[in-house]
Amino acid sequence: MSGVLTVLSAGPGVTVQDLGREGYLAFGLSRGGAADRLALAEGAALLGQPAGSAAIEMAGMGGRFVGDCDLRIALTGAPMAATLSDGTALRWNASHLLPAGVELHLGAVRGGSYGYLHIGGGLATPERLGARSAHLTSGLGRRLEAGDALPIGKDLGREVNLTFDPEPRFTGGLLRVVPSLQTALFGAEALARFQQTKFIRDSRANRMGVRLEPEGAGFALEGGLSVLSEVIAPGDIQVTGDGAPYVLLSECQTTGGYPRIGSVLPSDLPRVAQAPAGAELRFQLVTVEEAVEIERRAASDRARLSQRLRPLTRDPAAMRDLLSYQLVSGVTAGDDLDL
Repeated sequence: MSGVLTVLSAGPGVTVQDLGREGYLAFGLSRGGAADRLALAEGAALLGQPAGSAAIEMAGMGGRFVGDCDLRIALTGAPMAATLSDGTALRWNASHLLPAGVELHLGAVRGGSYGYLHIGGGLATPERLGARSAHLTSGLGRRLEAGDALPIGKDLGREVNLTFDPEPRFTGGLLRVVPSLQTALFGAEALARFQQTKFIRDSRANRMGVRLEPEGAGFALEGGLSVLSEVIAPGDIQVTGDGAPYVLLSECQTTGGYPRIGSVLPSDLPRVAQAPAGAELRFQLVTVEEAVEIERRAASDRARLSQRLRPLTRDPAAMRDLLSYQLVSGVTAGDDLDL
């Protein structure tokens, strides 16, 4: 352990999250983990550490935090108001130095739904079933609250003041979908209308799933309630009795009996999780072959995130951490200067 991050205050949806737990579906435990897995990869790239490093996920509202030593931090996901207690404003989608004893204040989201605070070295909270993620529906872990002291792993990196341009995913958009086990039951006409319909992200949403309100008639399936309960996974689109689809997210249940009209590709799930209430979403069916290629490209893009980093440009007059920058890369002896 290299230090402690103390929670001074926290919003109602602040938890520790990593990539979750694989291999427990048979025991009734879904994968869980970060709602926006891409944001984890972005934070890891900014700090030069493994993508599975545990971070703090903040749903809608952040909190106040302080470290007992100098810490490297990164901010990704849904942008939030970010300032230090000394008055310094921090850029989102960037890495920074958080000096010992200086409070970090993270406010409400300015777009999207889930923001992430990453710490150099990652959070070293206890592992449960191979992960540090809080899985609230199963009782693994809990929401963070004032007074929590989070141990930090050893930070092997040094760089800060880096930034990048994130993939747009905070205002809704197109979701690519592959067929599911009940897709054919909806019929060609309903599937065509499904792809032409505009859906509005409902206010009813959490880490288990997001309800979408269709513009026009719903997609209730006659006899849909007679579908046998079977294994479900994040990305599945369940259509309930009122015809509204629910897109399941990381902390969804492991079985369900509602018919599934399709399943959103993993690389598009961050767009679902980050869509704020009222955002417009649309669906497009793709073949399995197309989906494999889309996921291959997405994995390649994540692997190259570090190549997209660039120095963070700031106004020197407003830089209280000016000495953390390397302002001169070399020195020339005065005797060699031709004055």
